[in-house]
Amino acid sequence: MNKVKAIIIDDEERARSALQKLLQDYCENIEVISLCANVPEGVLAVNKLRPQLVFLDIEMPEYNGFELLSFFRDVDFEIIFVTAYNEYALRAFEVSAVDYLLKPVDIDKLKHAVEKASKKIGSFDMKNRLEVLKESFLSEQFNKIALPVADGLLFVETSEIVYLEADGAYTEVWLKNGSKILVSKKLKFFEEVLDKRPNFFRSHRSYIVNINFIKKYNKADNALTLDNGKTIIISRERKNEFEQQLKTNNITVGN
Repeated sequence: MNKVKAIIIDDEERARSALQKLLQDYCENIEVISLCANVPEGVLAVNKLRPQLVFLDIEMPEYNGFELLSFFRDVDFEIIFVTAYNEYALRAFEVSAVDYLLKPVDIDKLKHAVEKASKKIGSFDMKNRLEVLKESFLSEQFNKIALPVADGLLFVETSEIVYLEADGAYTEVWLKNGSKILVSKKLKFFEEVLDKRPNFFRSHRSYIVNINFIKKYNKADNALTLDNGKTIIISRERKNEFEQQLKTNNITVGN
């Protein structure tokens, strides 16, 4: 079995050693070829040793983990961030399709992250995923989402999403250009991801709608007609909340 060559970049010596030991004990396909205490050391190690996988902390002195990217024209290795962050940050990782591990590292989650990363090696879209992640961190807004499709990832601007429709354990994402993307995530995931975006509203257990694409609101029928002709129902118990959200978007609701 060909082993995946990996390096660990973390300013805490204890964290580096602990992760190396976990990888040795539980991830036989990983060979740790270098331990680095900061980004400059990591850059030198990447250039010299050409790892396939990098375990990277974000918060480090002088340079943070994101700044590692600025030293490379092409990112031809997978990255797993090993960090401690709040719920928003974890969503940022998920919408950008970048793997992460929380400190202290859980063994099962480590094995799962390594398995996922090993399959992605050579996919050559790491730089795009990292740009989406970095943008989300800086703006604290998900302006773009990486949607998993059959042959990789599709990077979609949230402003291009007209509505989302539940399909069992999947979600259909309908775009402004008329295309539909079937994504292997439940609608609840997108509800949480888009929670801070006032133009998205979960009108029904099966739908999330982008208010910017509403053409007509029929109050009597609790129904929305979108620009593309689609009719979406508003649950009776969500009607008042919907009208309040319209006001949040500076849309006046008449009687």
